[in-house]
Amino acid sequence: MTAVQRDIDIAPYIDHALLDPTATPQAVEQCCEQADRFQFATVCVYPCYVRQAANLLFNKRPKVCTVIGFPSGATTAAAKLYEALEAVENGAKELDVVINIGLLKARQTNEVHREIAEICEETNQTVKAILETTLLTDEEKRLAAEICMDAGVAYLKTSTGWFGGATVADVRFLREITKGQVGIKASGGIRTHEQAVELILAGAQRLGTSRGVDLLRQRDRLERKDKDEV
Repeated sequence: MTAVQRDIDIAPYIDHALLDPTATPQAVEQCCEQADRFQFATVCVYPCYVRQAANLLFNKRPKVCTVIGFPSGATTAAAKLYEALEAVENGAKELDVVINIGLLKARQTNEVHREIAEICEETNQTVKAILETTLLTDEEKRLAAEICMDAGVAYLKTSTGWFGGATVADVRFLREITKGQVGIKASGGIRTHEQAVELILAGAQRLGTSRGVDLLRQRDRLERKDKDEV
């Protein structure tokens, strides 16, 4: 582990995700306990568990995040807006919204913009637009980023994790496009502490992962190894 890697505390970057379709209320409770213990940025749970997570994390540092139109992004704009508004009413402070990828590829940019902008305006909460970068060309990534930034999102998120994950190259590409105007969330396939640090150094301000606790344990093991070798 390099000195730079040792100095980066990844915990505040982590959106602690529990997006397994088989997740139970007991698993949500454990997820929230872990987020509080390790001081993660948020827990990211399905909409049906937002109220439970909000109650468990009341007056605690981690916020409640949920996913909208997940994982395909192909529900109607009205359905996404309703889902987002209900989530906010139940206590969600951050919304990870899957854009309509098919409409983006068809260059129906006004529809893509209108859908995201409406959610940003109506909810008045932190919106992260999920671009699903593994399914897009570089030209489409740039177009999606520009549309979502203009619509008012706070972050661009690389992936749902269902169709591939975050790469350092995509994070750097989004950083080049955004020029610091919005945040970048790297999500999907983050399995090692080293990978998490590389994504942060590439420009990610958030990391979406279900392995947050394991990543911290990996860091602790690496630190012990470094000390043993001194």
